[in-house]
Amino acid sequence: MKILLVEDDALLGNGVYQGLRREDHTVDWVKNGEIALSITEESRYDCIILDIGLPKIDGLSVLKHLRESKNDTPVLILTARDDISDRVTGLDAGADDYLVKPFEFAELCARLRALNRRKERTSSADVISYRNIQIDSSAHTVLLDAEPVELSRREFALLAELIVNQGRVLSRNHLEQKLYSWGDEIESNTIEVYIHHLRKKFYSDLIKTVRGIGYTMVKE
Repeated sequence: MKILLVEDDALLGNGVYQGLRREDHTVDWVKNGEIALSITEESRYDCIILDIGLPKIDGLSVLKHLRESKNDTPVLILTARDDISDRVTGLDAGADDYLVKPFEFAELCARLRALNRRKERTSSADVISYRNIQIDSSAHTVLLDAEPVELSRREFALLAELIVNQGRVLSRNHLEQKLYSWGDEIESNTIEVYIHHLRKKFYSDLIKTVRGIGYTMVKE
């Protein structure tokens, strides 16, 4: 998953950030509500972890703005308040789930997985197909002519993004944002290398290069 973490507590934020990256998630971490609103206008995420007590703009205001702007990304709110009325306020503002601090990291991961499954069930089928390729996003498997194909995490994410957006030309910058977190070192030819791997594992004409613009898969 690509996750936005909005948490101003340096110790807690770093712990969650490092833990999620160890779980192979792509994570961007910001520390105030103002930056959170700015980045969500530029990038799409699979889930947002949102602290309520934020500087600049508080978490509830961020949440309300997201929902008013028709951003339906699942939001898990973090709060130090264990009062029922505070939890109800967060859920009524558009949150999908909440965790009260302090919490166990394992529970956070479980709730994120549940939110992602719920999103996949409501937004699209778990299995997407393209020609003789089948991708099961929940099982994280890929089949070619009903035979399994081993892909790395980023190869899987790249292939899925191209198939979901078949017929559209996706820029290198768009694909890098989908595959990497802020601060990740990205070689200048990284996307080209992954494209090359996918062509070898499937077939050479799978992905078209639109010179100077990006990459696309012909719409079925």
